[in-house]
Amino acid sequence: MTTVGINAPGAADAWDEKKRYVPPWRNPWRRPYILSGLTWLYILWSLVPVLISIQFSFNNSRSRSAWAGFTTDWYTGTSDELSPAFEASLVDNAEYLRGLENSLLLAIATTLIAVPIGTALALGLTRWRSRTSNVANGISLFPLVTPELVLGSALFLVITTLYSGIGLGRPALILGHVTFSISFILVIVRSRLLSIGWEYETAGQDLGATRLQAIRTVLLPMLMPAIFASAAITFAASLDDFVVSNFLYGNAEYITVPVLLYTTVKAAPSPALNALATVLLMGTMAALLLAYVVLRLRRRGEGGSALDDLAGIEM
Repeated sequence: MTTVGINAPGAADAWDEKKRYVPPWRNPWRRPYILSGLTWLYILWSLVPVLISIQFSFNNSRSRSAWAGFTTDWYTGTSDELSPAFEASLVDNAEYLRGLENSLLLAIATTLIAVPIGTALALGLTRWRSRTSNVANGISLFPLVTPELVLGSALFLVITTLYSGIGLGRPALILGHVTFSISFILVIVRSRLLSIGWEYETAGQDLGATRLQAIRTVLLPMLMPAIFASAAITFAASLDDFVVSNFLYGNAEYITVPVLLYTTVKAAPSPALNALATVLLMGTMAALLLAYVVLRLRRRGEGGSALDDLAGIEM
């Protein structure tokens, strides 16, 4: 049996029941250095390719493998002092700008449509009690567990054959992104609803509020952290989606940044493509950061962690 010293848990020194020193590798209360080290190695392994891609978006050369100095011309345009290779910078490339605009509009539209629908669906499925409620709950999660390739091809076939009046393009993209986004919102908001329980709604109705008033004035404010988290995740997922977008964008007029990156990188890419990918990454990070700041402001004086709310899923 091992007894830990006064600094337990996590004490560096430990003694057994006979007051003999126990080395750190036999101390069950020691900090998980190996696990922490492996976690940080994985994080670094994941981030290094992204950081290299960002680095070469500032390369003072067309090369995407040999560093030649720092410049922002791949973002801002041609400098007279630089080579003609900078003619295809991000701001000078109409195709890149169109793809960026399409991705942003699609992510915003998806978030504005999917979040209210997903929140209402979570309310209905959580408060619905019948023999078929479990079946409905399971069916509502199908887009979450269905492989994205299967979902994308199914949406393509449905829109081109059954709903041919919609046609491929922006309406089809919005429909497809809303379809797979609702499940994320449903899981996040419903988990928050289950943790809240019925007591607050019941108390509001006991004080004279109708059921709708109790939902609007009591329940929805308590759901705001989950709603913000689901909105941030929906925006980021829509902005980064490739598979469904690749099936539904139709033509170059509605191409999104992930599809554009995939089609362009196989040709003769320049660091302007890295700049486009960096802007997309910054947009995703900005959405998550905004959600974190809003949640932190809402939690001021209440305790708890905004990161827990942003993680969203509390199964």
